[in-house]
Amino acid sequence: MRQIFTFCIVFLYILLADDRLEQAQNYEKQGNYKEAMLLYKQLATQNSLETSLLEENKEDTPTSSVKEESTNHIKRGLVHIKNSFETVNDKKTNNTIEQILSSSFDLYPYKENYLLPFSYDIKKRDDRNQEEAVFQISVKKPITYDLLGQKETIYFGYTQKSFWQVYAHSSPFRETNYQPEVYALVPFSTPFISSLKAYKVGFLHESNGQRTNSRSWNRFYLAGYFQTDNIFIIPRVWLRVPERKSDDDNPNIEEYLGYGDINILYAYKEHTFKLLLRNNLKPNDNNKGFAELNWSFPLFSSLNNFAFVQLSSGYGDSLVDYDQEINRISFGISLSR
Repeated sequence: MRQIFTFCIVFLYILLADDRLEQAQNYEKQGNYKEAMLLYKQLATQNSLETSLLEENKEDTPTSSVKEESTNHIKRGLVHIKNSFETVNDKKTNNTIEQILSSSFDLYPYKENYLLPFSYDIKKRDDRNQEEAVFQISVKKPITYDLLGQKETIYFGYTQKSFWQVYAHSSPFRETNYQPEVYALVPFSTPFISSLKAYKVGFLHESNGQRTNSRSWNRFYLAGYFQTDNIFIIPRVWLRVPERKSDDDNPNIEEYLGYGDINILYAYKEHTFKLLLRNNLKPNDNNKGFAELNWSFPLFSSLNNFAFVQLSSGYGDSLVDYDQEINRISFGISLSR
């Protein structure tokens, strides 16, 4: 992984060098020697960086595989396509044109992105098959950085989880839960709590987009990121935004989902184990909780495709079933973790 990361850095620098060399030559032709010299200086600094990176990893650099060669050809093709278009004199306009050509809008994985072709509900229910497919799409986009002077990054996040009755007649989608949110992730360091690395403040909307079984609610939340070696603990508390009684689709949802949750992530070699725990902290028969364990590991030695196993039990499996106890086991693949 380290070698691939290094190769990507060097390759990116080489691409940037090609652009800057051409731009520097253009400046020189136009008589703008100051700008040309600045670019030549950047290129000289870059060359020393490339050399140091390659020397640092020379001993453990693997031989190029067929897959790496294919990836290189694709990247070279993209560079050739980009270079085939003419540039204009204005730098900002050039940046805009490049964004259009590359269709770049800086989306990143957020939560797990997975497809579970087989998900089995242990209890038989009248309104569905016990077997179905479940998939989740989750992305985030950075909006701004250090707006508040805390080195924070403000993101827009979107997560969509769908339950698909693929084994039933006509294969209908049983339910889809939508979670758009806006949040700030802030790095944090204090000698009193050395394990606290960051905290997160956000606003989350969740709904299922249905008419007859409509469910929706809004929350403000606060989460902390704690790390001890290869174990990460992320407790989160939330405050529900009050709604008028006539508009509330699920007035007692806190009785089942409580007022917070905790994620525990354990990384061991190529395996990741993620445990989600939630409880309303009420005694006796009123106690309601939920637990979900995700296990992922590389699929056929892939770098970005993972086998994915999910076990879940309790209340809040989905919005329409928030007040039902559901126990399920699921298998599939994950594209991020």
